[in-house]
Amino acid sequence: MKSTGIVRDLDKLGRIVIPIELRRTMNIAVKDSLEIYTEGDRIILKKYPLSCVFCDDVKELTAYKGKMVCKKCLAEIKKG
Repeated sequence: MKSTGIVRDLDKLGRIVIPIELRRTMNIAVKDSLEIYTEGDRIILKKYPLSCVFCDDVKELTAYKGKMVCKKCLAEIKKG
């Protein structure tokens, strides 16, 4: 694990700000989803890639019953 030397305090609501330099380096944009992991005493943030739950395609996604599904798989679901 590589240290960045950046330290941030939690605010009253338990939030931290991820510095713009890290967001640019990691290609994290406003409204991107981050997945939270724990490993021992560490908290790990990972960019959460939105993809189809069936085929992992990332194009033309639609929410279907709380899951992301691509256009092709959604058409197959509707066919039955």
